[in-house]
Amino acid sequence: MDNSLVSIQILPKTKNGEDVIPYVDAAISVIQESGVKYEVHPLETTMEGNLSHLMKVIEDMNKKMIEMGSRNVISQVKILYQPSGISMDQLTEKYK
Repeated sequence: MDNSLVSIQILPKTKNGEDVIPYVDAAISVIQESGVKYEVHPLETTMEGNLSHLMKVIEDMNKKMIEMGSRNVISQVKILYQPSGISMDQLTEKYK
């Protein structure tokens, strides 16, 4: 079972102050390509998996922003680490 939930909000510094949505879309595509379970929300995206793998996904997201021309990136991250296992469904089941 997966041991972590990680939520990330990525804030790239664009070259000329252009819209960040294409950057955010590219960051989400990095998550999609990673194969982890995820949910996109209005202000952040939550991923489910093993902590070390999720941290690598975050690293790849940041690198993608730089490749796209961003000068720097702020990543706001929340981590729930539970070695016995955790899933998004466990935390949200009662609301569905």
